[in-house]
Amino acid sequence: MTFGSQNRVKIIMTPKKHNLGFIGIGLMGKPMTLRLLNAGFSVNVWNRSPEKLAQVTVAGAKPCSSIAGLVEKSTVILLCLTDTLAVESVIHGGILENGSANQLLIDLSSIHPENTRHLASLLHEKCGMGWVDAPVSGGVSGAEQGNLAIMAGGSLENINIARIVLAPLYKQLTHMGEVGSGQVTKICNQMIVSCNVMVIAEMIALAQKAGVDAEKIPEALAGGFADSKPLQIVGPEMATATFQPVKWRVKTLLKDLNMAVDLSVKQGNAIPMSGLAAQLMQLHANHGYLDHDPATLIKLFAKNDA
Repeated sequence: MTFGSQNRVKIIMTPKKHNLGFIGIGLMGKPMTLRLLNAGFSVNVWNRSPEKLAQVTVAGAKPCSSIAGLVEKSTVILLCLTDTLAVESVIHGGILENGSANQLLIDLSSIHPENTRHLASLLHEKCGMGWVDAPVSGGVSGAEQGNLAIMAGGSLENINIARIVLAPLYKQLTHMGEVGSGQVTKICNQMIVSCNVMVIAEMIALAQKAGVDAEKIPEALAGGFADSKPLQIVGPEMATATFQPVKWRVKTLLKDLNMAVDLSVKQGNAIPMSGLAAQLMQLHANHGYLDHDPATLIKLFAKNDA
């Protein structure tokens, strides 16, 4: 479905003249909100667990008691939620009923492209609100430093607004096409990341078993063809069994791999590598690591490590 010029936002937005509403103050949402506040934006916040609002309200965010209240006070609403179900729940839990055509929704969550298109169409039909899907890559450190990569789908007009609003958060924002294309691109991103992390885990376990100082491998491979951000981040953590603090979660990668498998079935594409990674990720999750850091994947391959 083409959203094109349907998602017309009637107001002119500048960094100093509009209020943001941020829903989802979690691992990623908290540093994002703090950066938006530091950039001078006014930010209304709501979270399913109100206790998580403490740090951002101290920094100047304005807590709202309901989603409806947040929508009424905001011109641009940002979502950073765990999965498709969570996004659907807030859309139907206050945004759909209270939104208007002079507002824009930017979804920073990673959810299914099909659901994204359906929700965007529903929101436009019911209240005229525009939609940009803008999933991010870069993890908590990227959110804290403001150097995330954002892959965005939506009309050009709405993307231009997103560039202004999200400027404190990203190093690059790429317009990938119509609504839903940002989510497809994020799935592609996660296919690479997940397979990379999985092979790093089996590689570190093999190196340790073979008597190599695995802590030195990220340094030894830096700048070569095998180098990657995941290697430099999770490689040392795996080698030293450092699994705290949790910076991202196994369930996040598993969710995105499952979406990749579903998308591949719908498109008629074979993705054997990502399919196997999804199975191994599920096996690890079944061992009790669903909410743990992906660095714990080393335990799949280093069986002698408790």
